[in-house]
Amino acid sequence: MGTDSPLPDDSVSPPGKPVSDSRVTMTELVIPEDTNSQGNIFGGRVMALIDKAAAVVGLRHARTQVATISVDSLTFHSPIPLGSIVVIEARIHAVFRSSMEVGVRVESEDALTGQRRHTTSAYVTIVSLDAAGRPIPAPPLRLESDEDRRLSREAGVRRAHRLQGGGGPTARS
Repeated sequence: MGTDSPLPDDSVSPPGKPVSDSRVTMTELVIPEDTNSQGNIFGGRVMALIDKAAAVVGLRHARTQVATISVDSLTFHSPIPLGSIVVIEARIHAVFRSSMEVGVRVESEDALTGQRRHTTSAYVTIVSLDAAGRPIPAPPLRLESDEDRRLSREAGVRRAHRLQGGGGPTARS
């Protein structure tokens, strides 16, 4: 090969950070203090785990402080009984300017059989913050798969719907 034709630089990545860099899987055992009188985990406990997983995704992607500004479509599909393992999977769907949509899926795993059941879904909007707590741009998201592109398009539709609903912090992000 001649010296007058430069080789492509394979070390240069497309702009943005890939979804895989911030993906999160968390697990938690449901113990008696987490449960209601029916022996199932409190909905508020599940909501706190969803918020925590989404925050970790935002922190990993932006590498700044983050705050939750909205939770959309939080849906409880089925209860999570005492003694179950809660499996929380969260991934970034889209980056707008300072805001990021994170999709969170919660499953209940039977500790003895390993059988899993989808229990809860949510879309969480996280905003990237500077040291003074003001919104700052988040790094762009690199969409690498058809699923990444689909989830990003769907997140854009949800964002447009949120913004049509009126003012609030999402209107500025």
